[in-house]
Amino acid sequence: MSTLKQKYGPWAVVTGASDGIGREIACRLAEAGLHVVAVARRQARLRTLAQALQTNSDVQVRVVDADLSTDEGWQSVLRATTDLDVGLLVACAGFGGSGDFVDAELTHELEMVDVNCRALMALTHEYGRRFTEQGRGGMVLMSSLVAFQGVPRAAHYAATKAYVQALAEGLRIELAPRGVDVLASAPGPVHSGFASRADMEMGMGLYPVQVAQATLDALGRRTTVRPGWLSKFLEASLSLLPRSLRVRIMALVMGGMTKHQRTTLPEGTRSSH
Repeated sequence: MSTLKQKYGPWAVVTGASDGIGREIACRLAEAGLHVVAVARRQARLRTLAQALQTNSDVQVRVVDADLSTDEGWQSVLRATTDLDVGLLVACAGFGGSGDFVDAELTHELEMVDVNCRALMALTHEYGRRFTEQGRGGMVLMSSLVAFQGVPRAAHYAATKAYVQALAEGLRIELAPRGVDVLASAPGPVHSGFASRADMEMGMGLYPVQVAQATLDALGRRTTVRPGWLSKFLEASLSLLPRSLRVRIMALVMGGMTKHQRTTLPEGTRSSH
């Protein structure tokens, strides 16, 4: 952790910083001495976080309340950091959904693409350019356990994370010669606000602080990190299976996490989100 400021500092941009993994990564970066640009929609939570970081870690914090489902949202992040020496981007903003894809609201699914893929790509592109020009930098893109195969009852969410995973893998090779590290972090279930919004019931899961620490420890050392024993176990047990069989196994997993949708909703009611 002590090398993060030396390698990537002095400023880091963290999206999704108001809650969960993003918040914990912002805290870890501040402890390492990096100033933080905290990005999220919930301004009140961001300001509470900023006050805590400035008090506990003696760093500067710039708050950017932005809706990353819009072009104006991610563009406002770029505008807010034009005067800063940013060396690290941590793209944690994102959300998911569950249930049958055809029963979901189209506007919700389009917003998921905008946040999970479009805004992430735009920020990665623009900060990637800045980092290559200065000859140093790092980017953490938040992938997922579900990124490596299709996942029934979370089909679209898994597809957005497959995009993130593939982007990180390709950029890792492209940007390494230019002094820029790229990491995909692919955790399994995490106890955060994600499950509630995605309408999933999670039993076993990591806590955001565990994912944050494992992710930052892997930056600059690996292409993909899978925080937690469950992600590692599933990687080991599924990696040698045909992709079609992996999809069926993930269908069973998601079936267990969404079984409440079938028992609590009246017949004919959509079962997602």
